[in-house]
Amino acid sequence: MTTAPWAAGVGTGIGSLPGTDAVEAATTVFGEFPDLPHLPELPARGLGADIVGRTAALLVDLAVEFVPSGYRVTARPGLDHRRASDLIRRDLDAIEEVVERTGKPPVLKLQLAGPWTLASGIELPRGHRVLTDRGALREFAESLAEGLTRHVAEVRRRTGTEVVVQLDEPSLPTVLAGMLPTPSGFGMVPAVTEPDARDLLATLVDAAKAATGHPVIVHCCAPQPPIALLHQAGAGAMALDVSLLDAKLYDQIGEAWDSGVALFLGVVPSTDPREPVTVRSAAEPALRLVDRLGFARSILAERAVATPTCGLAGATPKWARRAMALTRDVAKAFVEPPESW
Repeated sequence: MTTAPWAAGVGTGIGSLPGTDAVEAATTVFGEFPDLPHLPELPARGLGADIVGRTAALLVDLAVEFVPSGYRVTARPGLDHRRASDLIRRDLDAIEEVVERTGKPPVLKLQLAGPWTLASGIELPRGHRVLTDRGALREFAESLAEGLTRHVAEVRRRTGTEVVVQLDEPSLPTVLAGMLPTPSGFGMVPAVTEPDARDLLATLVDAAKAATGHPVIVHCCAPQPPIALLHQAGAGAMALDVSLLDAKLYDQIGEAWDSGVALFLGVVPSTDPREPVTVRSAAEPALRLVDRLGFARSILAERAVATPTCGLAGATPKWARRAMALTRDVAKAFVEPPESW
């Protein structure tokens, strides 16, 4: 079991925030999550700022453009690809500026689309999704692994801090279920087998672990994330929305947690709630999960990180800041729970 580089009782964000100002976002994240800040993602900036566009900008020797049906492979980088790359550079400039002003954190988290989410979100020149072509899929995975390695190295050089990688795989359950529509919308892409999905994801997990020297986080906030597959692919941590988890997965979650995998537990609403949220009400799903699994609640201090349930891009700026503060308070309560708990 590899020791996690983050301390007990820390919270962090999943990735996205509202707004378009990279410096303001980085300043907020470093202020709210000083022990485990993340590189903010600002999808409100438009084309190239979304999860697929951002990650495609990191690919090596592969380029994409935006067409009416979405992102598509192109022969050489054009305006769309350069825009996405420029947004990444601005984000790194912002992080570097904040680190120079406030000091470097113990560890910084980066987020990229995982191989299946990336390959399902980009079309080949003929219009089929990348994941339908084994050769293209392998080429994209190799390019992503190299791009990830370069990205980690640049962030380290700019900030002087340790880095951990989070691979976002929101599309993986859909890919496994054969529920991903073809670009025409008249059919479905055939389901990917679990062994194939596991093996490809494992290559990126291995690349990220080699680049950072630390456990790799895989994020999937679906009701039925493929827990066993993520575990077998080598994920050192899993980021999950606790409020959505299907009880049928509890045994798999318990096995992974018991084996030393850390859980990034999504407990604070990622959009403005209708009812007031307290530290206790936010922590309640995590407490119920631990109790249902039969673990001592001390496992929350030992192998859990508190997060919002998903990215905060859909929240108002006021709630986004409040959600981060609540997340931080829940994380502290995991280590030093109130007597009433």
